[in-house]
Amino acid sequence: MLAKRIIPCLDVRNGRVVKGTNFEGIKDVADPMEMARFYNQAGADELVFYDITASFEGRNLFTDVLRQVASEIFIPLTVGGGINTVEDFDRVLKCGADKVSVNSGAIRNPDLIGEAAKKYGDQCVVLSMDVKRVDGQFRLFAKGGREDTGIDALDWAVQGVANGAGEIVLNSIDTDGVKQGFDLEMLDALAARVTVPIIASGGAGCMEDFATLFTHQGIDAGLAASIFHSEQVAIRDLKAFLSAKGVPMRM
Repeated sequence: MLAKRIIPCLDVRNGRVVKGTNFEGIKDVADPMEMARFYNQAGADELVFYDITASFEGRNLFTDVLRQVASEIFIPLTVGGGINTVEDFDRVLKCGADKVSVNSGAIRNPDLIGEAAKKYGDQCVVLSMDVKRVDGQFRLFAKGGREDTGIDALDWAVQGVANGAGEIVLNSIDTDGVKQGFDLEMLDALAARVTVPIIASGGAGCMEDFATLFTHQGIDAGLAASIFHSEQVAIRDLKAFLSAKGVPMRM
């Protein structure tokens, strides 16, 4: 059985790591370089780096910060924010990213996933989805959760995988930063529709939330920010806790 992954996330704005609740109330947390070094040593399986305002502001991702972060860590690095073209994939990969996460760019140009997968391979293309319940539907949001696209998120995921996305990050806006547990209903609905690895994001508040998450079929990784940034939960302790409960982990 494949080991489950624990993935901290660095949401970066203006060169600083920030964190909010339900995608709002953004607060400054730390320097991305310090955080990257910390997680590299802390036992994280991977690191995700999001430039959270690049798409909204219509600019390219901070490659200078990214290049520094990539040079400091030896775990896989997934990068997203302002990824709109295959050239953006190329630029980010040349800065040291292992995988590229695309969200708003794919909504604007659905062919982007297929073009990138063909050039770099499915394993390099991560479809990130910001999803919120609207009128009983799981609705896809764009521009850092600011814009309701009107698109059914589950249909969008199926289309993305068919086009070549090798992994999906499901960010539940409803549970983001609330620390009451992952959005299991939303995750189960997604897992029933796709066969690629799913990374759950939004809602982790304690170790038990991860234990519950990994009892659900089709979930390959848990992503969190607040509880790791604040050192409320140490990743090595979390892995030991999960391993003791029979969850396969890389120790």
